Amino acid sequence: MADATPVLNVKREYPDGAILQIVIWQLPQPTTERPHGYKYRLNYSLADGSTLVRYDNERGKGDHKHIREVQHPYKFTSIRQLLADFNADVLDNGGSL
Repeated sequence: MADATPVLNVKREYPDGAILQIVIWQLPQPTTERPHGYKYRLNYSLADGSTLVRYDNERGKGDHKHIREVQHPYKFTSIRQLLADFNADVLDNGGSL
């Protein structure tokens, strides 16, 4: 991502094949779609690639989360809260940290 500053890039692979990945960038300036100034993707998926929990703010969709196959709106307030909310959803949906 050009001109964005990496904030966090963590990938953890579990013995059962599940993957947890957190990638967060700080944008050079806030945008209409990302007024908080961050682009992020937090994902916890099973070995077969199916998503249990994903938080992201892809272009055209804004801040939202996926719990299994269902997409929900998400209100971004801070990086700290984003990580806490993601971790809670991972644990609530059978994942481990």
